[in-house]
Amino acid sequence: MDRTLLEVKDLRTYFFTKRGVVKAVDGVNFSLKKGETLGLVGESGCGKTITCLSLVRLVPQPAGRIVGGRMIFEGEDLLRKSEKEMRLIRGSKISMILQDPMTSLNPVFTIGEQVAEPIRLHQLLRGTKVWEKVKEMLRLVRIPSAETRIREYPHQMSGGMRQRIVGAIALSCQPKLLIADEPTTALDVTIQAQFLRLLKEIQQNFELSMILITHDLGVVSRVCDKVAVMYAGKIVETAEIRELFNNPSHPYTIALMSSLPNIDRKREMLQTIEGQPPDLSNLPPGCAFAVRCPNRMEICSGRYPPEVGVGDGHYVSCWLSTPEAQSHG
Repeated sequence: MDRTLLEVKDLRTYFFTKRGVVKAVDGVNFSLKKGETLGLVGESGCGKTITCLSLVRLVPQPAGRIVGGRMIFEGEDLLRKSEKEMRLIRGSKISMILQDPMTSLNPVFTIGEQVAEPIRLHQLLRGTKVWEKVKEMLRLVRIPSAETRIREYPHQMSGGMRQRIVGAIALSCQPKLLIADEPTTALDVTIQAQFLRLLKEIQQNFELSMILITHDLGVVSRVCDKVAVMYAGKIVETAEIRELFNNPSHPYTIALMSSLPNIDRKREMLQTIEGQPPDLSNLPPGCAFAVRCPNRMEICSGRYPPEVGVGDGHYVSCWLSTPEAQSHG
């Protein structure tokens, strides 16, 4: 039985600007099963958020444009859907939690009205049935005194409570796929852990698939089933969570791991990744990480490496992992 919910093939999303064409997403491939969590990891500007905005067809216009690829969701290509069809899918089948609850919530509407909006739109509930559903969703995300909270405004709640409200809005129509864009960035460590536990519990109860965008490998290790590491608009390594942490293969992934604080090396200086991410409007012909890579070879600057398997479900795009590495070393 095929449990694949989403399959992304050769997705390309470019921004056409006066400075040139910015290849924000440049040939991304990944798949997601029902009930599975995929972590999209990488530095700021590597294309994580634009990849997910492409999935819901909300790429900023007019500069942004999906120029190629396929996004197969429940057997149908989202790129072939009309805008009217996509409006019915957003919020009902695919929902998104944005990273800042301060800007995600409208300050002039009550919490109740904001949670009720997608319920009215997608589930067509009216009257007291709407408010019963709203209170049910607030209780689901552990908001106390739901009967009172629905009449309050965002500024009357803490950051953790606001993030739970955003979660209630996203989950209100029981979507099949939840995209969480750095949902814990604005939260302190204690509230962050509570919110992640809540997301995981809800996911298990509803067999919800989730894409978690983050730069925090600690969050990834607690929540995700598999990880895709992005750099310069491409996925450079994909693996199950345990496999990635035990056997990172791409030099960029290894560098990210090395930059994490380690209690066993508390007297050592933290490692850094030298240099800066490349200009996406002027990418080199070979591997974009080559200029920052301590193990670069001559071939790295000339041709982009193919994706090769280095383990069960573990794929990496790096010349060091190919037979060619021996002849070009």
